[in-house]
Amino acid sequence: MTRPDTYRSRATVMVLLALIGLLATGCVRFPAPDSPPPTATAGPPVLPGVQVDIPVEPPPSSEACNATLTLRPPAEMPAPGRMPLNSTMGAILERGRLIVGLDIGSNLFSFRDPISGDIQGFDVDIAREIAGAIFGDERRVEFQVLSSAQRIDALRDMTVDLVVKTMSITCDRLRDISFSAPYYVASQRILSFRNSDVTGPVQLAGKRVCAARGTTSIGRMQSIQPQARMVSTTTWADCLVLMQQGQIDAVTSDDAILAGLAAQDPWVRVVGPSLGEEFYGVGIPKGQDDMVRFVNGVLERIRATGRWQQIRDRWLSILDTGYGAPQPYYRD
Repeated sequence: MTRPDTYRSRATVMVLLALIGLLATGCVRFPAPDSPPPTATAGPPVLPGVQVDIPVEPPPSSEACNATLTLRPPAEMPAPGRMPLNSTMGAILERGRLIVGLDIGSNLFSFRDPISGDIQGFDVDIAREIAGAIFGDERRVEFQVLSSAQRIDALRDMTVDLVVKTMSITCDRLRDISFSAPYYVASQRILSFRNSDVTGPVQLAGKRVCAARGTTSIGRMQSIQPQARMVSTTTWADCLVLMQQGQIDAVTSDDAILAGLAAQDPWVRVVGPSLGEEFYGVGIPKGQDDMVRFVNGVLERIRATGRWQQIRDRWLSILDTGYGAPQPYYRD
């Protein structure tokens, strides 16, 4: 009688022989399932907040007002850390920090450094000068990121103490907020591709032109070139992304902002004549005249000491506009 373990041994040998035969004759092949061609199509990604072919907006107001006329600084500026009692600056000093609204998409003016993560730029340094004048420590500032369209509301709601965000002083805006004296003068121009035929507003007829929502750039471009197809975004950085994706033909904004975009992409350039001057001011809640005078005193100091020029040389040396620190004009 054959023992059971003998049968198991023979079976094992037969399995091994079968495997050796398969290896000798090649790999085992299994038929692949049918793979029909793809039916979906893909388009360029859509950035949130983009509006295409936006309605015509009014150009910057031609109202007869001297928008840059402002309040004279105090005869004697208070020492840092010793703000007047019951003043706007005193309340900020007691809180322990200055709250400033800006954005992080305006390269050269306010942007986040990709290595350190710090928010830096021309506007940031202006804000730090104001914080230093209040506290004696320019680091005592909290930045809140705002879109251009949020600037006025943030000041009206007093969720920020100041807005330092490439904000043009206009008669329309003076109805809702106050401004400091101008701290920078810019010219609205056009950003186009280097291989493009766009060299000015004439060539923008029928083309897609981007600008950040809530800025004066949109209305001015529509008044100069009514046939331009305006596209608005939340930030200026979004305009550059749309340009890189081929979804727009040009960007229009102030030359300083456009220079910051051009610094990020060698295939674009700033072109054309000035479409109009813009005077940037520090936005301040309506009725805070003491804060207007105090900020004007800070701006007066950095002009007189050469600090303004140092800040400009650090961030805006790429520009050759010929503008220096704007001179203030006081109404009292």
